[in-house]
Amino acid sequence: MEVQKNQNIGELVARDYRTASVFKKYGIDFCCQGNRTIDSACIAKNIDVDNLLNNLNSIHPINNSVGIDFQSWPLDLLADYIEKTHHRYVEDKSPELIAYLEKICEVHGKNSTELYEINELIQQTVANLAQHMKKEELVLFPYIRKMENAKRTGELLQKPSFGSIQNPINQMESEHSAEGDRFRDIETLSNIYTPPEDACNTFRVTYALLKEFQDDLHLHIHLENNILFPKAIQLENQLL
Repeated sequence: MEVQKNQNIGELVARDYRTASVFKKYGIDFCCQGNRTIDSACIAKNIDVDNLLNNLNSIHPINNSVGIDFQSWPLDLLADYIEKTHHRYVEDKSPELIAYLEKICEVHGKNSTELYEINELIQQTVANLAQHMKKEELVLFPYIRKMENAKRTGELLQKPSFGSIQNPINQMESEHSAEGDRFRDIETLSNIYTPPEDACNTFRVTYALLKEFQDDLHLHIHLENNILFPKAIQLENQLL
């Protein structure tokens, strides 16, 4: 079946992550703002929807040998993957990224004043993500693992102290949205991570790392917002 303009972006990317590269090409946020139709996103950004659909349909039908079928994974495995891959990436890369930004602020900030604002935004992102990931690791993900265990063993699932899983998920999605907004500001300030023509290697490496950090965060948020969270809500409804 061909992709249609009334399809939900997040659901489409969840079925075939290769479509994410098309949305990235057109500057459409498929993670934090994935709960929109293709048509509404195109209208908001004044994009020719037919051109976008042609790009999307050029990679369909799905070849199951391409990429990872996260949709088929049990939720505890997906939570483990997010934690060990994307949480660890943030933990490992954050100090390196901050060090690079502080260095180029010191050397180039006088002529490129936007670096100071980018640095401040990244400092906020790193601090907020550290708290955000701990809440997932200590509260949300353990409950998801308990639900998967209850489904497999038939054991009675105890209702959590936070009431429904929808409550922490609402908070996580709100925090995801805030980070998406922050990185859109960073994209604008950095001219979509384009260093000045006379930029030194450290400047270029910093912008490349910023883009890599954003790309990883987009996949991280996509896996949660569009796959893990909806399936976790559905599983809780089945168990309680």
